[in-house]
Amino acid sequence: MDDLRLNVSLLRRKVSNLTSAAKQVGLRPATVSNLCTGKIPVGRAEVRTLVALASLADCSLDELIIRGEKIDMIETKIKTLDLFAPLAKGGTVGLVARPGMGQLVVLAELLYRLRNDGYKTIFLMPNGNHQGLDEIVENAEIITKTINETYEQIANIGANEDILFVADKTHVVTGDIYDLQEKLLGIGIHSVTTFLVDLTGDVVDEDLPYGPLETLWQFDADLSARHRYPAVNPLTSTSSVLEGAHIDQEHFTTQQKALKLLRRYRELRSLVNVRGIDKLPTSQVSTYLRGERLEAYLTQPFYVAEPFTKKPGVSVSLQDTLKDVNEIINGALDSKEVSEIDFIGSL
Repeated sequence: MDDLRLNVSLLRRKVSNLTSAAKQVGLRPATVSNLCTGKIPVGRAEVRTLVALASLADCSLDELIIRGEKIDMIETKIKTLDLFAPLAKGGTVGLVARPGMGQLVVLAELLYRLRNDGYKTIFLMPNGNHQGLDEIVENAEIITKTINETYEQIANIGANEDILFVADKTHVVTGDIYDLQEKLLGIGIHSVTTFLVDLTGDVVDEDLPYGPLETLWQFDADLSARHRYPAVNPLTSTSSVLEGAHIDQEHFTTQQKALKLLRRYRELRSLVNVRGIDKLPTSQVSTYLRGERLEAYLTQPFYVAEPFTKKPGVSVSLQDTLKDVNEIINGALDSKEVSEIDFIGSL
């Protein structure tokens, strides 16, 4: 059952407002979102849920559920993204954040890194006036102003190039993004990885941000307030790449162990903030300290932020990330100060 997943692109095309539609047939939007990103495996979904989704999309269960197709991961060499919510190649990723949490810096960094890796990068300018877009504009190879112009640019690039496309939610609400994706599929272009960002921050309060997604990155106010960048929440961000058939066992096992440690660390941190670490049970002190070190390790200097941080940007391969995270979890860094592994690359 591990090789089953929802046909997310079909849901995007067939159901214009999945949040409202899901509620009308008695489905929780959060459940639908988790099925789309793979947080809930299709094999564990209730039959009635799958039948209801197929009915909404006016398709058969065979069309809704894809079997055996591998989802490729784009390795960004950003530790927290690759480990907890990998970028699904050719999929749609949604960034969920309030303004000021660093989501635009993450987008600019991805455009910078992947453009250097040979990807074509396109940014569709949002409607209205917005601040903080300079770095995205600077790192996008092509700037477009309309959906039609975007379609023409991508069609000219063709199906043999990998493309990163960034758009604001204003173009999602109108349905233009989904129409664009359908038109591109119609001419045989499957190589566009789409990033959706909400410049207003309203998407944080929505049940199903942006509709069906392959990857969801939720930013965390606490991490941002403590300058733990990138402030992507490992506990709530997820990706369909993480379904069992699409990553190797080492990645899955390490990711699960890291999530368990960070979840417990956050619980203990709230106690430490109120009562101090001396009040923790002795058996929990090492868990707290290892969680603190893991959180510090997951910070990372970005290339596009070098003028502000005065730290050179770094890239860390997934294999190095897995090795380092296991060392932290197993206690190999218990003697290190947190400051020694804060905003570094690999260990």
